[in-house]
This record gives sequence, C-alpha cells and structure tokens, in this order.
Amino acid sequence: MLERFTPQARQALETARAERRRFRHDHIGTEHLLLGLLDERTGPVAGLLRAAGVDADQVRAEIEREVEPAELGESDAEALRSIGIDLDAVRATVERTFGEGALEAPVPPGRRKLFGGRYPGSRLTPRARKVLELSLREALRLRHEHIGPEHILLGLLREGEGLAALLLVRAGLDLDDLRRRTVSSLEQAA
Repeated sequence: MLERFTPQARQALETARAERRRFRHDHIGTEHLLLGLLDERTGPVAGLLRAAGVDADQVRAEIEREVEPAELGESDAEALRSIGIDLDAVRATVERTFGEGALEAPVPPGRRKLFGGRYPGSRLTPRARKVLELSLREALRLRHEHIGPEHILLGLLREGEGLAALLLVRAGLDLDDLRRRTVSSLEQAA
C-alpha cells in the first residue's frame, strides 16, 4: 500500500513519526497523523485544516493533556534530579552516542498479510492502521490511483473515533462538513 502514497502523504507519515518521538509516545496514533496532515509540506490539506480552524500548536497542547508519555513519570524524574541526575541530559547523551531513538522500545515484528506477505513492523495503533486502510478505500472510491494527504484525512474522518476526531469535534468542527470540503478540494484539483 505504501507504494501508492504520494510524496506529500509520505511526508505526513514522516511528520507523524517525528511527532510521536517528540511526545515520547510508544505508538503513532490518529492524533499524530492529524499533526502530520497539518505540516505545510503535505500540500493543500494543511491549508484546508487551518482554514477550518485547526491549529497545530493547539492540537499538540490537547495531546499533551490527553496522552501520557511512555517514560518515567514526573515524580520519578524529580526523584532523579534530587540526587543529581538530569534525565534530559542523560537522554541527550545516549542519543548523541547511539543515535536518535536509541532509548525507544524495539519495533514489534511484522504480521502476516492476507496473501502471505508481511506488513513491516510498525508503531501504528490499530486505529491509525485503520485510518491508513480507509485512506486506500477512499482513494479507490474516488477512482484515484494514488493516496494523498487528502485521502488520509478522509480515512481519519471516516474512522471517526480516534483522538484526532475527538480533537476536531472539540475544536467545533463538523466532521461531515470537513469531509465534504475535502472531497470538494480533491474534485477542484482534478
């Protein structure tokens, strides 16, 4: 499926991966995909979301309130600081020595596809994986041979139950209206 992704869609996924690391989360969720779609390098879909009132900084703040990082808690970090250990300095030294992401848990092994191939091991949550599968279905429904960021947004809206959808609704957006605007922008681009 990844071979069908446009460079802009791949950029959205790469940004989602970077946001996951920035938050120190274990997996890429729908919320990270939403942040990936808000990256200006993903093309018109970022503008469409911003025009609808979605702000990346506001989404990040909401994610920080909703999702705990997969690391030591603040009380643990404070206990370490009290004995002279700066957790951020330790993390920076390890990543400088062994590379970015050296402290992350290993990627789980791939699982079997329907016809015997293997999915690459990934850090996608089941909902995020479903969004990407729905993006393919949206592209096929629209008779497009590629999957662009707009298709990922349509998949995210169609899934409708992840944290990203919740954040969009909390921001006052009507998901059906956003879906119509996204399809309309695809039709205008064609």
